[in-house]
Order: sequence, then C-alpha cells, then structure tokens
Amino acid sequence: MTRRFTEPKLVVATHNAGKLREIRALLEPFGVEAVSAGELGLPEPEETETTFAGNAAIKAHAAAQASGLPALADDSGLSIDALDGAPGVYTADWAETGNGRDFGMAMERAWREVGARGAEPPLTARFNACLCLAWPDGHQEIFLGIAPGTLTWPPRGEKGFGYDPMFVPDADPAGRTFGEMPYEEKEPMSHRTDAFRQLVAGCFGNTSAGTD
Repeated sequence: MTRRFTEPKLVVATHNAGKLREIRALLEPFGVEAVSAGELGLPEPEETETTFAGNAAIKAHAAAQASGLPALADDSGLSIDALDGAPGVYTADWAETGNGRDFGMAMERAWREVGARGAEPPLTARFNACLCLAWPDGHQEIFLGIAPGTLTWPPRGEKGFGYDPMFVPDADPAGRTFGEMPYEEKEPMSHRTDAFRQLVAGCFGNTSAGTD
C-alpha cells in the first residue's frame, strides 16, 4: 500500500528553476506548497547509483533529511535499445563539455555509436523519468514513467531540450519529434507526466495510506 501524502508542503529536490515551475504546476491542484532545494540552500548530493530509481532516491532522501520536510526528486534519461540502454543514467553526462552542456554533441555521439553497432531501423528507445517521494522518517515511494519511441536523424525541431530533436514518440500519430512539439502537446506524452500520474494515483488519489 502506498503512503498517502497529507502534508501541506514539500521540497522539490532540484536547483533547476524550470523543473521547479513544472512540478509546482503539477502539484497546484492538490494545494501543496512546493519549495526547491535551491531556494533552501541545500547542497546537491553526488549521484552515485546506476539506476534512475537509485539516483532519484539519493536526491529525495538528502533533501528530506536536510529540511525535515517530505521531498520529491526525479531522475531521467534516454535509453537506446541498440546501445543496451545507454546513455541511461549518464544521459546528461554525455553532454558535458567542461564548459556547460552541449546536447547537439550528445545527440551526435548517440547516433554515431548506434551506427557503429550496425543497428537497423526502427531504432527503438525510451525516455525514462523516475520520481521518488521521500519522508524524513526514511519512507519512500518510487514511480517510473516511460515514453517509448524511435530515434531519427538528422535532429528536427527547436522547441524541446536535451535529446528531444532526435526522438519520435510512439504516441504521436504525426511522427513528430519531441523537439517539433509545443510543450502543451508534448506534456501529455512525456515520461515525467507518466510518472506523475502514477504518483498522483498512489499518494494523492483515493488510496489507503501505508505505514511502511
């Protein structure tokens, strides 16, 4: 049984203002006040796990322990089947340059490595988003959302971010990349929305509260 969330406030374990705005909007219908780890001056913990769930849990528990409030964290990334799930938890690392992130470079690397494997279309892949809601007493709830799709080259569209321009979601009958979609069209198909729907059903919906 999942634990019901009944507190009026939680910490969003992020220093990213854009991610905070997005999660605040998702929580607004439930009357929950969301404050970010960045606003509270909390340090960013090192993400040392090899799974999305593991890294989301590190961030959520660190924020919950430091603030004394429940904390919500996410970890997300792209998994390419032809690369045995890479870049996976290293999705952002592939874009690191030492002087900021370059996702154009990251997309080129992904496509180059797929080509080196001799993979043939369709090049199936999925975006993953793992949400961890953690309480100061150590309890946690984990929800994993996915957006399945295929890769395309060259990249198309400038509306998204990250690897969006090379990813065509299965859910779009028009065959557009995430990079070609306005946010309001992409959002219902996204991996984060899938995970958030599960979070709402488990912790904010009409479910019985668990105790451990």
